Amino acid sequence: MHIPAQTMEQISWQEFERTDIRVGTIVAAEEFPEARKPAYKVQVDLGPLGIKKSSAQITKHYKPEKLLGMQVLCVTNLGKKQIGSYMSEVLVTGFADENGDIVLAQPAGKVPNGSKLM
Repeated sequence: MHIPAQTMEQISWQEFERTDIRVGTIVAAEEFPEARKPAYKVQVDLGPLGIKKSSAQITKHYKPEKLLGMQVLCVTNLGKKQIGSYMSEVLVTGFADENGDIVLAQPAGKVPNGSKLM
């Protein structure tokens, strides 16, 4: 895994504010065998934004039944993306571990679904 020695190009505060990152609770998760890379189909309750679908490549560290009830950070304004037969509506975020497998980004404590990252 490659970690860049320096950060990416700087953006303005206004550009950052355009990225809508919100917390939600995973309410459903299932295998996604049709995906090119191992993934799960997840549904995330984002409070006032409703329940949104996502394809998440998180199969190394998580099992579908253990994901239920977990709060995760999602980018909600990237638009929809067709992934095989599944329409992903949000991007569930995470970090690559030393093997390149994704560890979910989560709040340190419980917060209301739909809360915006500031």
